[in-house]
Order: sequence, then C-alpha cells, then structure tokens
Amino acid sequence: MTQNLVPLSGDAPLLFITGPLTGTYGPAVGRFVVCAKSPATHLWGESNCGGFWGPELRKAGYDGLWIMGKSEKPCFLNITDNNVEIKSAEKIWGKDTYYSQLAVKAEIYENNPKIAVIGPAGEAMIPFAVIMTDHGRMARRTGMGAVMGSKNLKAISIKGHGKIPIVDEEEYARIRIKTNQELKADSFTRIFHELGSAEGADYFDYLADMPKKYFQNGEYNNAYNISGSNITETILSGTSACHACVIACGRIVKLNDGENRKGPEYETLVGFGPNLLYDNPSVITQFGEMCDRFGMDTISTSNTIGLAINLFQKGIISTNNTNGLTLEWEKLEIIEKLIIETANRNGIGEWIAKGSRDLARHFGCEEEAVQVNGLEVPYHDPRGSSGMALVYATSPRGACHNQSDYFLVEIGQIINSLGMEQYPCQGGAEKARNVSIHQNWRTITNSLGMCLFANVPPESILELVNSACGLDWSIEKLLLAGERGWNIKRVININLGLNRTNDKLPKGLLQPYSDHPIAADEFVPDFTEMLDNYYEERGWDKITGYPTREKLVSLGLDWLVEDIW
Repeated sequence: MTQNLVPLSGDAPLLFITGPLTGTYGPAVGRFVVCAKSPATHLWGESNCGGFWGPELRKAGYDGLWIMGKSEKPCFLNITDNNVEIKSAEKIWGKDTYYSQLAVKAEIYENNPKIAVIGPAGEAMIPFAVIMTDHGRMARRTGMGAVMGSKNLKAISIKGHGKIPIVDEEEYARIRIKTNQELKADSFTRIFHELGSAEGADYFDYLADMPKKYFQNGEYNNAYNISGSNITETILSGTSACHACVIACGRIVKLNDGENRKGPEYETLVGFGPNLLYDNPSVITQFGEMCDRFGMDTISTSNTIGLAINLFQKGIISTNNTNGLTLEWEKLEIIEKLIIETANRNGIGEWIAKGSRDLARHFGCEEEAVQVNGLEVPYHDPRGSSGMALVYATSPRGACHNQSDYFLVEIGQIINSLGMEQYPCQGGAEKARNVSIHQNWRTITNSLGMCLFANVPPESILELVNSACGLDWSIEKLLLAGERGWNIKRVININLGLNRTNDKLPKGLLQPYSDHPIAADEFVPDFTEMLDNYYEERGWDKITGYPTREKLVSLGLDWLVEDIW
C-alpha cells in the first residue's frame, strides 16, 4: 500500500483472508478478515468477521480472495468450489442487506450458500459501511463495505464441498474435543452464553469504563436497562452461534410485534443507549437493525450521531445546518431520523456520513470528535480502563478494541503464561509491557481465525496450531509471529503517512469525568509517559514512532528497513 493509493478507486485491492484454523471445528474458529486501505482512516484497514462464510470459503478450496478493479455494472461473485462466475446484481442494487442475501440465495439455487453482502451504505461508499454475512455477522469497522461498493460488487456467494486440510487429523481431533469441552465449562463462556457481550455492562458501568453522553459523563441512572442481565430477563428468546462455537453469545430477541430479531451486542447497546442518554433495549434493537439493513457500523454511526447532538447543544451546529431539526439527547425520533438521514446522506446526515473527524472538521472543531486517526472510539473508556489508552492510540486501524480487548485484562482475564501481570484499572505507564504483549497475542488469535471471546489457554492454542499446520512451535515463537505482524502493519502505516503525531487520544478522553464518584485529575493517567514506555517496550524510536533498525532486524524484518530508514 502507498500513500497515493485512493481507497475507493479501481486500483485499490480488497482482500478476504482466512486463518489456518478457520473452519476446522476447533474452538470458535469461524472467522475471516477483510483488508484494504481504509476510506475512513486512509491507513491499514482490517475487519474481523464471524459466522459461516469464512469456513465455506475454505471448503471451496480457497484461503483467500484478492479482488481488484471495478465492474461496469453492479454484480456479485458466485463461487462454487473451483467454478467462479460474475452475475448481475442490478436488481438488488439499492436493496438492504437482509433482502439482498435472500435474493442471492434464491437466484443461486444451491443448497444453503454463504453470502457476504453490502447494503445501500456500501453502495454510497459511506466510510463506515460494513460487510454482512449470515443475517447479522459483520465485518464492521474501517469501511470495508465502502471499498466493496466502490467496485460495484454487491455480494459474494460461496458454496464449498471440499475438506479443510489438517496435517495431523487424529491429533487435532483429540485436542479440539478436549479444548472445546474445557471452553464450554469455562466461567467466561457461561457468562457470555447467558448474557451475551453485554455481560459485563453493569461492572463496566461501575468502573467508569462505559461512557455516557458522548464520553462526557461517567454516570447514568438507567444504565442497567441496557445490560445483558436485563435483556436476558425481558426480551431474550434464544441464542445463536458462529461456526464451531460452544459459546453461542449471539442474542435472539422477541419484541412487541412477536417476531424474533438479532439482538444487539454491547457496543450497539451503549452506542445508542447511554451514549445518547437512551435506555430502551427494544428500541435500541430496532436502531441496530436499521443500521444492519443499511449496512452501517453501529459504533461509528452512534458515535458520530452523539457528536452531532453534542455540537448542537454547544451551539456549534444550529437548525440552519439541520433543516430546522433540533438535535436533543434521549429522543427516540431524533435518533431514528439521524440514522435514516445518514444512510441517505440527506441534511446533516450528509456530514454524519463522512464520520466524526470530517464532521467536526467541517464545523471547525476537530478536537471535539472522539476518534483516533479517523476511526470512532468504541465504548470502553480509558478513564475506566487505562490500558485502552495505549490500545486506541497505537492500533494499526485507528481506535479499535479488537486489536486488543485489554478491558478484559483490566477485570481479571490475565494470561499469566504470556508473562502478563495484574495492574489497577487506573494504572499508568507500568502497563506498557502488558499492552504490547496482549496486542501481539491478539494479532495471533485474529490471524488464526479464532474469536476473542474464546478464553482458550495459549498452551491449547499452541497444540492446535502445531497439529493443524505440522509445526513444532513454542508459545514464544507464536508471540514472536504476533510481534512481527504488529510491526509489519506499523511499517505499512508509516508508508501511508503515519508518524508519532498520530499516536494520540482525543481531548474528550484526556480530562476527568465531572460527575463520577472517583473522578479526579489522577483519574486520567499521564498518557505521554505511557506512550514513552510503550515505545521503549516496542523498540520504536521515541521521536518518530518508527520501529528501529535494530528491532526490525531482530524480528527478521530486515527487508523492511529501507522502507522507513
């Protein structure tokens, strides 16, 4: 990737890639990754997705798809084993993601193909457009749906009949069965199954990890209403699972109309809930479904809507900018209208659709946007989980909680065998080593195709990798591979224009809450000291933020030295 590459041009590559464990029926290994230059950040774009599409791609005989160019007319790819054809998508262009999946399946006549599809937001190249599979599993972040839309590619249908290769099938089966049994009995698994990804909402609220009122408040009296506990007790009707997953964290909910729907996960619940001072989980479910049908990331959509309301309340935006619409907190009709206007790029929605950084820039107040490098911050606040400060600032794809879900480390999910230690939630620079280790490890699990929610010990993951791939690696070698991957992405981003000045947090996360019982100046850690320690741990130059020559050579990446030095 180069700085001059336009993300939404025909020259821009789009990569769908699986991992060596994807589809092998190991523990929660149904994932694949979509990569491209991000139209949101203009840096490395990467989005991880579950469901069944990735395993189906491998059964069709492919580890990945590399897509270039642009179709003259809307089309979709139909892949059945070694047969690849391009079919017209003109009849479904403009249709929502749910309708489009069903329409493609009806046209293929193949027994249950797996479909990856974009909605109207991807067609309109909104920079936070998603790619949907399996009626609710998303490659959500960094705008991969917009890249797909820029190619006039509506969908990719996959049907495979092959066998996924494993070097030592007998040994892998033994380890897989044992690991799945252990994972099913794990306490984290039980909680995720019973309560979904919002299982920790109550505790995150207590720790001030859950932001409210667009990251301004630490408290909100009705926060319990969006918790996993409340959803389980009120609207939950069932659960769903991705390929080879014993966790089944997916929520199926039943609303007043009696229909079952995909239930919202933590980020959607907080984004359209406390972030906007709203608390009705049934209505939030409908907000999430609206975004899903349009094909928009719920984190970026809710974050940027929160910014728009905040700017209106501060007098930076007026009714002159909103076609007379008064933007207020806690208003169902306002939230709904802004979602629709964003998808249709009408009124103030035209600027919300550009993302929070460009929205704030347009009104001359970029510092008001809670984003990092153009990607909106998710709903784990570093003032409650200070390790997330480093995670957001140094993630290769902008503010991201999946390159390292360090907030789980903060509440006790310490991986001791990797050399990690426990520190207070509001700790500081001493966390730099922990964070770098965790980022390396997540680079590995993401690359393998394993879900972050699978609390599988590194020793078991190592056994799975060795038997599946015919290797004789150690945990240290796995971590080294993760560190190599992290540094390669850093060099890619440097070639795209990134430097130390990009490694920062927005103003809103560098000041204490005014309304929280534990709010104080020391509640916000010294980020400069944290970042200096992080660079030292990484072996990166403290002035430029570049990996040093010595670090690249030590990782066997000497071929990258000339790219930046």
